[in-house]
Amino acid sequence: MSSTHESALAPATVAVSAGRPARQPDGPLNPPLVLASTYHAGGDVGYGRYGNPTWEMFESAVAALEGGVATSFASGLAAVSAVLDLVPEGGVVVAPADAYYGSLELLARLEKQGRLTVRHVDLTDVTDPAATTDALRDAAMVWVETPTNPMLRVVDVAALAPVCREVDALLVVDSTFATPVLARPLELGADIVVHSATKFLSGHADVVLGVAVSGDADLATRLVETRGLLGAVPGPFESWLALRGLRTLHVRVERASANAAELARRLTDHAAVAAVHYPGSGAMLAIELRGEPQVAELVCDSTEVWVHATSLGGVESSLERRRRWAGESTAVPESLLRLSVGIEDVEDLWADLVQALPGR
Repeated sequence: MSSTHESALAPATVAVSAGRPARQPDGPLNPPLVLASTYHAGGDVGYGRYGNPTWEMFESAVAALEGGVATSFASGLAAVSAVLDLVPEGGVVVAPADAYYGSLELLARLEKQGRLTVRHVDLTDVTDPAATTDALRDAAMVWVETPTNPMLRVVDVAALAPVCREVDALLVVDSTFATPVLARPLELGADIVVHSATKFLSGHADVVLGVAVSGDADLATRLVETRGLLGAVPGPFESWLALRGLRTLHVRVERASANAAELARRLTDHAAVAAVHYPGSGAMLAIELRGEPQVAELVCDSTEVWVHATSLGGVESSLERRRRWAGESTAVPESLLRLSVGIEDVEDLWADLVQALPGR
């Protein structure tokens, strides 16, 4: 399918139709799984670290959804690492204080090594352009999550993008929570979009994979070079599974988002819940429970439908107390539970959650 044709289609259609082999009589509808480390000489690939047809099909589908050039990686954090490699030596990276702890830990490690400088700035309010410009002064890269992990705070990418251009900083958006179904940051002015494809893109808790999408061909080339040099390449089987999961992205996100919105509404009135964090769309929400952290841990251990697990974005609903991880930001409340809402029946999810919450 041509990129021109894809651009005229809705995301739900693109997720189903992109990344397919060319149509021909008796040709396969789905791309084959190519397990190869070695290729005959004379072509463009040369060696398995530099390319694989199965990666390329997955990348073409994500690229069509995001509207850029996609590069897949062995994990979401590998994609984060490759993008941060774009920062010049000693450059300043502006990042939020509460975000995916893997990204924050990597930034902290690079700063400790003297590779770059991190400046933590809250960019969820960019209504004052002058103040935002001052906060981003001298930055080489601005890193945002929207919604943020795990506090579910939203950044206005469209308002932030022109400020980043003014100070000549690359704007990178981790859009793992939003997915291309709910947001397309490149269209709003971002330079690079990052996804942990382990989460919603693949959607079945059976893949570890990452992807970075750029609207700039030079940036995309540099990401590919970094991937090959560092060996952060995705496995063909993981790429094949991720593409298979991507086919149902739109319907999964729609169903899970409807469940999340209803649960957020009900949880607001529950006596055990001190606060509900929900951005108004998407399948992620967080709640702060009254009482000590042990109360939150007990809830996680008392559910039967909800899975107590650290990942997210699967068809199954999961929950966890984020501060149980030593690397989690201290900006996250001790009693906060992050909920990844799946596609189960919402009444079953509610009943299971209510029986686990105190004061039932």
